[in-house]
Amino acid sequence: MLEQEQTQPKPLSSSNPQTVSKKRWFLWGAGLGGLALGGITSAVFLVGPAKLPFLDQWFGAQLINSGADLEDSRPSTSTLALASVSPTDRAIQLEELANQGTSSLDRARARYLRAVDLIEQDRGGQALPWLDGLEHEYDVLAPHILAKRAQAQAATGDAAKAQATWQALVKQYPNHPKAAEALFHLGKTNSAYWDRMIADHPSHPRSVEIAVNRLQQNPKQLDLMRLLARHGVYLPDIGSVLDRLRTDYGGQLTPDDWEAIGFAYWEIQRYGSAAEAYAKAPPSAINLYRAARGAQLDARGTVATTRYQALVQAFPSEKETGLALLKLAELEEKPDKAIAYLDQVINTFPDRTAEALMAKANILQAANSPQTALQIQQQVLKEHSGSEFAADLRWQQAEANFKKGDIQAAWEWARQLAQENPDSVHAPEAAFWVGKWAAQLGRTDEARQSYEYVLANYPGSYYAWRSAVLLGWDVGDFSTVRQKTPEVERPATRPEPLAGSAALRELYLLGQTRDAWSLWQVEHTDRVQPTVAQQFTDGLIRLGVNDNLDGIFMLSNLSFREQPDEKQEVAALKHHLDYWQALYPFPYLQSIEQWSQQRQLNPMLVTALIRQESRFEPKIRSVVGATGLMQVMPETAEWVANQINLKQYNLEDPQDNINLGTWYLDFTHREYNNNSLFAVASYNAGPGSVADWINRFGFNDPDKFVEEIPFPETKGYVEAVFENYWNYLRLYNPTVSEKLAQFSKSHANLVNSRLGK
Repeated sequence: MLEQEQTQPKPLSSSNPQTVSKKRWFLWGAGLGGLALGGITSAVFLVGPAKLPFLDQWFGAQLINSGADLEDSRPSTSTLALASVSPTDRAIQLEELANQGTSSLDRARARYLRAVDLIEQDRGGQALPWLDGLEHEYDVLAPHILAKRAQAQAATGDAAKAQATWQALVKQYPNHPKAAEALFHLGKTNSAYWDRMIADHPSHPRSVEIAVNRLQQNPKQLDLMRLLARHGVYLPDIGSVLDRLRTDYGGQLTPDDWEAIGFAYWEIQRYGSAAEAYAKAPPSAINLYRAARGAQLDARGTVATTRYQALVQAFPSEKETGLALLKLAELEEKPDKAIAYLDQVINTFPDRTAEALMAKANILQAANSPQTALQIQQQVLKEHSGSEFAADLRWQQAEANFKKGDIQAAWEWARQLAQENPDSVHAPEAAFWVGKWAAQLGRTDEARQSYEYVLANYPGSYYAWRSAVLLGWDVGDFSTVRQKTPEVERPATRPEPLAGSAALRELYLLGQTRDAWSLWQVEHTDRVQPTVAQQFTDGLIRLGVNDNLDGIFMLSNLSFREQPDEKQEVAALKHHLDYWQALYPFPYLQSIEQWSQQRQLNPMLVTALIRQESRFEPKIRSVVGATGLMQVMPETAEWVANQINLKQYNLEDPQDNINLGTWYLDFTHREYNNNSLFAVASYNAGPGSVADWINRFGFNDPDKFVEEIPFPETKGYVEAVFENYWNYLRLYNPTVSEKLAQFSKSHANLVNSRLGK
């Protein structure tokens, strides 16, 4: 974090937006290896973009004016619509539905949900009539109904009946995960049941719980530590268990044990330790890759090189080998040897040719061979025009020409990028700047068409929001967004998981997220390389239990799938509203609304900032100590607390954290006359830095100012926060959503979709 003058409070945000997540893009190894290569820094300009025959028809051919009807087509399910309502507020409605629901399923759901509420309110006796015989008409949750009946019986003090019901559950459903719950309760009076639970249901959270307890009593139990390494990765202290396994029992571990330990280390981002575990795991391509990649991330380049070479030798045609060769080139100090590795990629892995060519151009550029590097760049543009690396080149050229004042050339490069690389990460920005530069060139109609094109084709991007602003939409500009109080229309029912059993889906839809999570820990067995459906489901289940950081990570990281069939699955998933609303959730909404109203802040802007800062995690800490949802620095919290006379507070408490964070966000707004661009940038980099940038760059054009922010972290932070804001607006505000649907067919189809309905 930057040091501020002592008269100014320090910025609350101190973490790079890209490091908020505790995972990285190489979670599953091969295709997610974090392989972005440095851009071309040559001062030599490429030749101008080729004039394509259909260039002049580009805008008109792509614009969509759907005029689609936005009426919500999802069916209404009465009980499911109550899943997110508090037990107190839904009691009467549930009883009415239980007695006279529109369908037998709806009545069964209402009975179950009402019984659950009563049990949680310690009114087990009143719950029993609702559960009576329910397992016969609601068979999908029959084991769960027996478990709830046992809990209700225990709550009434009838221990004998509760024991009998638990016994019946084990007898009738011995292989069902819910049997582990029964064995857990039975084991309270007879520990033999716990032995059976661990043996028969090792992945169940109850088995993990018992293993932890037994290890506290006797730490020297290798089998229980093995169980935790495989099934207790979510435990906060799992790292110490893994360390003990390595140091105290290394000689007794099997290769499969080492693979499990490696994966667990990888999950908690201890990549150096993961590398050593994977080095002893069965020699698969992904295990060898992680053994090498982990060593590289641990700054042990020589070890990483040796292991990458072993992977190339053992698995010459696997996809991980292509990544290994690129990494070998990256680690190699001698240009000729690095180029030899890249030539192997070009000859053996055609899908990575463009990437290898660009790496080759970088090496030649650094070796003072700019003309050869330029030829390779032109080869990429010609032979791999649709690749992300060609898009990188085009955007570099657009920016370089803009900086030297050649707006026409910048416009041409950006336009070609948007045309040739419509799926590139640069495409929304390029299409937007086509409009900005067209306006500077006096072509106002073309500028308007460009902004409409961005809205039509990239409706979820930061540049869609900027386009809407420049088209005059009432969505809040940098100077007015603070005062907005947008209407929010939340979905009536939950999204439906795409993987897992029917029972898991039913529990999740009913809002029984903790039970769904427990069931998912047993059912989800493909954690290293999950399917698209499994990863989507995993994200939903994590969000359901407020594991928001990992939940959002799982959902957003679907975009990094590389296999063509998986990319198609992800593209299909993104056509559904469920995906986007899960990606942009509303945790802690009541606290956010309360403090936003008190500080006169747009609650969607506050939500957007929290999503970027912490992914809604109350206890997350950055490496410099920024804490909680709004990533409040302790010294800043103390300063703010003095301003508002707050004597006691806990930064890990959402109420306190949002109270302090919103006050500071109000402060940064007041510092800059309610300009939210400066306020949000100050939140990340500090008021002193922003004041310096205004003095250096001026403020004639906010979009140009954002581009000129010299801290890449803060530039990305500003764009991410306002992209979040725009997505909350387009997904939950009916007015903006309806207007956007007039320009974007994909958005119109989105709001009329609902997964599994």
